[in-house]
Amino acid sequence: MNRTGLVIALAVAAAVGLIFGIRPDLDLKLAALFFDPERGGFWRAYDPTYLRARDVAVWLTTLVAMPAVVALVVKFIRPRRPLLIPGRAIVLMLVTLALAPGVVANLVLKEHWGRPRPIDVAEFGGDEHFRPWWDPRGDCPKNCSFVAGEPSGAFWTMAAAAVVPPQWRALGYGGALAFGAAVGVLRMAAGAHFFSDVVFAGVFSFLVIWLVHGWLYRWPRARISDATVEQALERIRPKRA
Repeated sequence: MNRTGLVIALAVAAAVGLIFGIRPDLDLKLAALFFDPERGGFWRAYDPTYLRARDVAVWLTTLVAMPAVVALVVKFIRPRRPLLIPGRAIVLMLVTLALAPGVVANLVLKEHWGRPRPIDVAEFGGDEHFRPWWDPRGDCPKNCSFVAGEPSGAFWTMAAAAVVPPQWRALGYGGALAFGAAVGVLRMAAGAHFFSDVVFAGVFSFLVIWLVHGWLYRWPRARISDATVEQALERIRPKRA
């Protein structure tokens, strides 16, 4: 979570945003790779193998979040016991999980950016009008295509990679990016999202993690310690009846 990562994320956003802004038909062409009219269109949306893979992806994301959740619960139950994992790691993981896939992707963008999903546009047999990624004036009323929600959660696993021991971080980031990309392809295969939806899901998740990580670890005026987090948790723990 350094400036190099930020530069790469912004460069990816600029490149994809510009290319797919000038040539929005590229999103349609990539979506068409998964569309087979002879098999019912985006037939993978109801294929049992796809549905199992989608469930596995959700459970893997949940599994990554569980150490932070368990450590927090144990601290509330046993307040005098030291946290099982560092306090800032808990804050980073849970705050970014709430913000990136929760608030930014699902509450803000998907509910207010009316871009229809591939399966709903006229080019693939739907009744809604295709919109490029930058245009929120689509026909979709809610739970729309931009940005991709489940890939946002999968890319969120970069937060866990940011707090593993330094010698494992490169592997962790690589795994998180591969996981996010794989979930993105799954959702594209079902006609649920365009390529640009997936890319910006990763970019926005990274930016949220980068900002919260900076607040917790990098910026001197805002930096807090693990001990500060632990003391704060002890003060706000639920009181016994």
